Amino acid sequence: MLLEFDADQRLWQGTVRDAVGKQCPASLVRSVAEDCADASPLWKLYVDAGWTELTDPENAVELAIVLEELGRATDPTPFLATLTQFAPLVGERFDPQEAGAAVYQGVTAHRDAEGWILDGTARHVLDGDRAERLAVVTAAGVFVVDADEVTTRRSSVFDPVLHVGEVTFAGVRVADADRLTVDTERARHLALTGMAITMVGACQQILDLAIEHVKSRQQFGVAIGSFQAVQHKAADMHVAIERARALSYFAALTIAADDPRRRLAAAMAKASAGECQSLVFRHGLQLFGAMGFTWENDLQFALKRAKAGELMLGGAAEHRAMIAEEYGDF
Repeated sequence: MLLEFDADQRLWQGTVRDAVGKQCPASLVRSVAEDCADASPLWKLYVDAGWTELTDPENAVELAIVLEELGRATDPTPFLATLTQFAPLVGERFDPQEAGAAVYQGVTAHRDAEGWILDGTARHVLDGDRAERLAVVTAAGVFVVDADEVTTRRSSVFDPVLHVGEVTFAGVRVADADRLTVDTERARHLALTGMAITMVGACQQILDLAIEHVKSRQQFGVAIGSFQAVQHKAADMHVAIERARALSYFAALTIAADDPRRRLAAAMAKASAGECQSLVFRHGLQLFGAMGFTWENDLQFALKRAKAGELMLGGAAEHRAMIAEEYGDF
């Protein structure tokens, strides 16, 4: 299994990086955070570019390349939830024109003479407040529900451009045709990998901003980047990011190859990304000093996106414990 990008993947990475840099600059992210600017034109650009069609498992690495760049840019669209959480659960029912979200818990399904009825409230649903369709995971299967059938409310979270919603199902009736038999465990592998590589992108942005800062910030007549203590922190951040990036792309490769190691690889990717953000968050703030705590500094967006990723789909400690329990005898 080759762990290096081929020529086409390198070209794809450069193309995506240029496009995201132009279409999703820090000024746009700030306008979404401060002025509630509409992010739907950016979502339409992704749709028109064909990025929302990367749903075949064989394209997992190409999708991961997109997600890393979007993580670096603190993407304000529902791309992550749609492509890595909703799409794997609905399979051929996926429409690349529509935003979707996944509801993993909090909802029960029971059957009556006319079909299925869904009840319950799901909290902390990524993009649950603005998705057009929902994939609802229950013990009876996965149900596809239109957003206008449920009640949604956006929750207040520390990442100002991240949408996390509370979704309430009050006797929502669903037809048999909208009940899918899906390998939810396999779908979760892509969700974990997508979240991990998004965190990697955010951490890379923190490091890039920190390096730019320490090169220009002067103390005692020299750039603070010349101090050994500063260099050590930057080096530690780089190593942590590279480790998390390697595990994330390995997880994407196992998904693309339908390798049975994908379960372990996805858990390791998420755990490593969680540990990475902890170190990068801490060192990134320290290298910026008091400036890193100010609203005017764009560092905050990458910091918050990286930390939010750790809090979703299980943290590093949870995944490390699962790995140790399941594979400790090998």
